[in-house]
Amino acid sequence: MTAQVPATEPSSPGSEIAKADRPNIAIIQGFIGSLMMLAGSFGVGWLSLASSLRTNPVIIWMRFDEPLGAVVAVLLLATGGMLLVRSWLRLGQRMKGGWGPESRPVILRAIIAWSAPMCLTLPLFSRDVFAYIAQGLVMVSGLNPYKDGYSQISNYLQLGADDLWAQSPTPYGPVFLWLEQLVVLVTNGQPEFSILLFRLIAVIGVAMCVYIVPKLAELHGINPNRALWLTAANPLFLTNFIASIHNDALMIGLALAGLYLAATNRALVGILLVTLSIGIKPITIIFLPFIGLLWAGKNASWRRKFGYWFMTAGISLGLLWIMGLINGFGFGWVGALSTPGSVWIWYAPVGFAGMLVATLGNALGLPGWTLADIVHTIGRLASVAIVLWQMFVGQYSRLIRRLALAFAAIVMLAPMIQSWYVVWLIPLFAVTGLRDDWQAKTLYLMVSFFMVYAISDQLDIWPYFDFSLSAARQIAAVIALGFALYLIFLDPKTKVLFRRKLTEPAPGELRTH
Repeated sequence: MTAQVPATEPSSPGSEIAKADRPNIAIIQGFIGSLMMLAGSFGVGWLSLASSLRTNPVIIWMRFDEPLGAVVAVLLLATGGMLLVRSWLRLGQRMKGGWGPESRPVILRAIIAWSAPMCLTLPLFSRDVFAYIAQGLVMVSGLNPYKDGYSQISNYLQLGADDLWAQSPTPYGPVFLWLEQLVVLVTNGQPEFSILLFRLIAVIGVAMCVYIVPKLAELHGINPNRALWLTAANPLFLTNFIASIHNDALMIGLALAGLYLAATNRALVGILLVTLSIGIKPITIIFLPFIGLLWAGKNASWRRKFGYWFMTAGISLGLLWIMGLINGFGFGWVGALSTPGSVWIWYAPVGFAGMLVATLGNALGLPGWTLADIVHTIGRLASVAIVLWQMFVGQYSRLIRRLALAFAAIVMLAPMIQSWYVVWLIPLFAVTGLRDDWQAKTLYLMVSFFMVYAISDQLDIWPYFDFSLSAARQIAAVIALGFALYLIFLDPKTKVLFRRKLTEPAPGELRTH
C-alpha cells in the first residue's frame, strides 16, 4: 500500500497552544476518575469466592459489612467512569490546535495516567477473566475445552466464573488456550495472581495498539496523534481492555500489527500475526481477504487477486492446522463459534428488530421467536454481503477503510453487540479518517452510551444484606446517565461536541477518505 504524507503542524505554534490550553488539567481529572473506579471496584468489582481479598478490612466494609459500603462503591464507580469520559473529551478539546508532534507525549501521559489505576482494580464490567482461569484448569486437567465446559472442574463456582457458560465449549482459538494453560500452570489457578497475569497480557495488547495506530494513520495521511487519542486514550478502550481484562486487547493488537506489516510490503509476517490473532478469537479472520489484496498490490488483475487470496488463506489455515495438531484439538473451535452468538440484546439494531417481530408475532398467534431468528439470519446474511462487496469493489488506497466497513457490518448487523465489539472498530476508523463532524459525534455518543450501560449493568453485590443488585444498578444508572446527559446538554465545555456541525477536517487531518 502506498504511503501518503502524514498531516502534521509546525511544532512551535502547537506547543504554544498546548501550553495555553493546559491539557494536563484533563489528564489529572481523568486520573482522579480512574482512581475513583479503582476504589469503587473494591466494593462492586468481581471477586471470586476463593479470593484471599475477602479478609481485607476495607473490602469487608465495602462488600459485606453494611450496605453503606456498597453504596459508596457504586457512587465512586459511576462518577469516576463518567468523569473519565469527560476528561477524554476535554483532552481532545484542549489539544484542538496542537495535534502536532509535541502532542504525542501528552496523549501518552494520559493513556498511562488513566490506565495505571485500572491495572489494580478488581475486574470491572465483565467476569470473563474468571472463565479464562476455569478454561485454563480445563486445559491443565487434560480435557478438551471444545467439548468439556468448565463445569467439569471441581468447585468451579468458587473461581467466580459465570455459571451461564459453564457447560458451553470455549469460543477461543488455540493460541489463547495455551495462554490460559500457561497462566494456570504458573499460578496454580490462584485467582489474584491469575488476574494479574491475564491483565499483563491485556496491557501488552494495549501497548501494541498504542504503537501501531499512529503508524497506520500516517499511511493514510491522517494525523497520528489525533488517531491515538480517539483510540487508545478512549475510556471505552481502556475500561474494556484493562479494567475488564478482555482477551480482545491482544487479539486486536496482533491484528493491527499484522495489517500494518502487510500494508508496508511485509505480508508474510503480517499473515503470521493475524493468524495468531485468529488463534485468540476467530473473528479477525475478516482481516485475511484484505491482507490478500494488500499482498497482491495495486492494479492487480483478478487472477492475481484470487491467487493471493488463495495463498493468504492457505498459509493462515495451514498454521492453524499445525496448531490443532500440536494441541490435539484440531479445528474444534469452529464448532464452538456459536456459543456467544446464540443470544441477542435490545440495543443491537438487529436484536431490537427481532424483538419487535417476536412481540408482534406472538400477539398475532404466530411463532414470534422463530420469526425473530429469521430476522437475525437476514442480518447475518446482509453482513456477509457487505463483506463481499468491500472485498470486490473499491479503490486500493481505501483497502483498510473497506476492511473497517466490512468489520463494522459483521458487528453492527449481529443480534448481539457488546461494548468491546465496538472497540474493535474504533482504531480502523480512526486511522483511515474520522471526520470532526457527525462521525466524531457518533463516536462520542457511542462511548457515552456504552460507558453508562457498563457502569449500570455488571455489578457484584453481596446478596445477603438490605441493598439489592437491582437497587445498585438503578443508582449507578441514574448517576451515569445523569452525568452523560450533563455532558451532552448542559456542560458548557462539552455540549458543543454533540451539537455543532463542522465542514472542515479536524486540525492536522487531511480528508483522504
